[in-house]
Amino acid sequence: MRQDDFIVSKTDVKGRILYGNRIFIEYSGYSEAELLGSQHNIIRHPDMPRSVFRLLWDTIQGGEEFFGYVKNLCSDGCYYWVFANVTPSYSPRGDLVGYYSVRRAPKRSALELVQPLYRDMLAAESKAGAKHAIEAGTQVLRDRLTQHDTDYAHFVLGI
Repeated sequence: MRQDDFIVSKTDVKGRILYGNRIFIEYSGYSEAELLGSQHNIIRHPDMPRSVFRLLWDTIQGGEEFFGYVKNLCSDGCYYWVFANVTPSYSPRGDLVGYYSVRRAPKRSALELVQPLYRDMLAAESKAGAKHAIEAGTQVLRDRLTQHDTDYAHFVLGI
């Protein structure tokens, strides 16, 4: 990603894309028509641990904002890394209506820490099999965060 770019998208509560800015469309390689109404995981790269997305969903469904590093897949098979911030969106009456995400270029030094962690999480998920994958990846993450005496949000914000 270019350093001054911000990717913006909005989804409904089920993760279907309602809006994507021009930079999102550009990087994804999909047309606006292909993105709108599609599940946001249309850009999920297979190198991303499922357990990271479970953490993301647990966080935002709990009404909190999520910060994290995500490897996204382009329509042509290429990829790009982002530092993502995802927040719940509410109606004026306070009802959850969806999610708002802003992504920017990650720091290279942060990716040097995140990539090996995600590889270890993904390996644990693969070894555990589909039924226990998320729990296995989450345990790798917990163990690593315990070593650093932190939680995921503080870890990613601090690197």
